[in-house]
Amino acid sequence: MLREQRKAAQAKFWESVEEGQEFTGTVKSLTNFGAFVDLGGVDGMIHISELSWNRIKHPSEVVSVGDTVQVYVKSLDRENGKISLGYKKKEDNPWEILKNEYPVGTVCDATVVGMTTFGAFAKILPGIDGLIHISQIADRRIEKPQDVLKVGDVVKVKITDIDFDKKRVSLSIRALLEDQGEDASEE
Repeated sequence: MLREQRKAAQAKFWESVEEGQEFTGTVKSLTNFGAFVDLGGVDGMIHISELSWNRIKHPSEVVSVGDTVQVYVKSLDRENGKISLGYKKKEDNPWEILKNEYPVGTVCDATVVGMTTFGAFAKILPGIDGLIHISQIADRRIEKPQDVLKVGDVVKVKITDIDFDKKRVSLSIRALLEDQGEDASEE
């Protein structure tokens, strides 16, 4: 009898479910590639790439078995009875936060996270690193970024350009030094 009830509930679910529809579900199990969520008799899967805007190694970094989660239907495969779920929210996208709160010209603190021969990469927000080109690190010519910066340094930078299509942010320390120089000469 329980099996019949579950079949009836599943049939009803498949009749009414649509892409974009939101559900509250319970995390049933975790795998290396995602989390399975019970939507009330029918399971859907949140792929690991849908759990967080930041890169994660395992779903357990975001959810645990037994958690109640808000999800939405990304896609449906009615033939095979598979439901792909979305979990991360658009407003939490670091690129949306950057667009809304960090326009070009913004001065902010950034943490140096990597070095190359042509510059240094610095984290502005979790999930977004910008490049401080070697020509923008100091107000003088330097041979290599390591002459002035090291990984872990927190530096004041000015956002000089954002390319949302290529997901690139250009940063400058030099622009701030030049701004300070202009302020001093005006005084």
